Amino acid sequence: MPHSARAIAIAVLGTGSDVGKSLVVAGLCRLLHRAGIRVAPFKAQNMSLNSFVTPEGGEIGRAQALQAEACGLAPHVDMNPILLKPESDARAQVVVQGRVYSTLDAQAYFSRGRNSELFQAVRSSYERLAAHYDVIVIEGAGSAAEVNLRDRDLVNWSTVELSDARVVLVGDIDRGGVFAQLIGTLDLIAPEERARVCGLVINKFRGDSALFADGVRFLRERTGIPVLGVLPFLRDLTLDQEDSLDVEIRRQAAFADDRVNIAVLLLPHMSNFTDFNMLTQEADVALRYVATPAEAAGADAVIIPGSKSTLTDLTYLRGKGFDAVVQDHVRGGGELVGICGGYQMLGNRIADPDGVETGGEADGLGLLQTYTIMMPEKITEQVEASALHLDDAGSVSVRGYLIHMGRTDPGPHRSCFHLEGRPARSVDQLQAGAPDAGSSDGAVRDDGLVWGTYIHGLFDQSPFRRAWLNRLRRRKGLPPIELVRSQQVNDTQRHALDRWADHVEQHLDLTPIWAILRSQTGG
Repeated sequence: MPHSARAIAIAVLGTGSDVGKSLVVAGLCRLLHRAGIRVAPFKAQNMSLNSFVTPEGGEIGRAQALQAEACGLAPHVDMNPILLKPESDARAQVVVQGRVYSTLDAQAYFSRGRNSELFQAVRSSYERLAAHYDVIVIEGAGSAAEVNLRDRDLVNWSTVELSDARVVLVGDIDRGGVFAQLIGTLDLIAPEERARVCGLVINKFRGDSALFADGVRFLRERTGIPVLGVLPFLRDLTLDQEDSLDVEIRRQAAFADDRVNIAVLLLPHMSNFTDFNMLTQEADVALRYVATPAEAAGADAVIIPGSKSTLTDLTYLRGKGFDAVVQDHVRGGGELVGICGGYQMLGNRIADPDGVETGGEADGLGLLQTYTIMMPEKITEQVEASALHLDDAGSVSVRGYLIHMGRTDPGPHRSCFHLEGRPARSVDQLQAGAPDAGSSDGAVRDDGLVWGTYIHGLFDQSPFRRAWLNRLRRRKGLPPIELVRSQQVNDTQRHALDRWADHVEQHLDLTPIWAILRSQTGG
């Protein structure tokens, strides 16, 4: 496909949140990439606590990183110029083109509107992508018919108009009311917006889709818009999800004597729960997200995950009685792990003198002799490291990324990881607020039962994941499992995008989209 001066745009909008827009975009991106088309994803504004760090050190939504992979591209901040990371029900950290812009409440954010520097960032990011790729596949946010926000919208119709996109509208039949979803959305949008809609998609169908033939016919006759197809629910899809659906499913996981039982504490402001997705795919693991102390009973390892509001979530854990639970767990020989904000909570003290998150300070759980101070500078970078704390497994290489605003003095503890290609950092530099560029990360207690790290994505690496799981297995009296089993899990993950793209291609008639591409390129 010849490169055009300005990319052709296809926008995938939805009838609401969690209807499957992100994965439909990923599937279309993969199909276009496999057809030899230079394609890139774009989402003007994403609200998520699941984020990813680009090779240049910018922060974007995890969904856009997956979509970039579908396009055969490294993720870039222009693919998601605005990322909102909620800190409370009414306030969010605003990340613009990969860097922290401000912390704003909802009213202050929406008051900026289309004439603001925020939309200028959206425009400049889109224009750069559109100058370098043949096709941009755009993802909307929430509902395409948010009439109360129409004049302040930065992500749906404003981006559609900016890109002159044709629109695919996705509805979710699994939650019910798909006719009202699709027809109601089309009735609420403006006539000129409706004219851009080139197809409807019914997503997450369970059962025999042939039984919905009458529904397809009704939608086509009622709206006059082609129904591209019905996408059946695809089981065992291992692609990262941005929403909390997988978390809710995993709350029901049953612990077993012949498995490694892992309890992840369910925090109100939990971030990057995708850190644990690969663990859930291991056959010898039962991973459960727990909201009460009773649900953690029987765990071999407890993980405190990342948090966007560490002091608030620490208070929450104490209020729920989890402080006593983790103390008893470790005293009984169980392992306790903290990731990012969870690492900070394991220490003696956390201070936020500048109000980077909520302000104030508090005692930590006291299971590591560490001290954390929140700093205004946000550290976002990809890292390579060697694990130092899996003593019986030797040095295991890992790759991951850092997203944090705290500096942690590891105190007397040895480090968990050696960061490759980094200069050493003294404690004096750390306490003076020097950039977090040291050669070590994390802290581990002498008995190895308590450790914490700032590195996200650790468990995505099959050698580290299997070495850690085998250590837990030995402690439980189970035989180790060979590395090849975990490598097979990663192989399945690598093929998941093509499996999903095949599924989309099988069940959707993409003729209208191919026709749009041909008509605008003369092909």
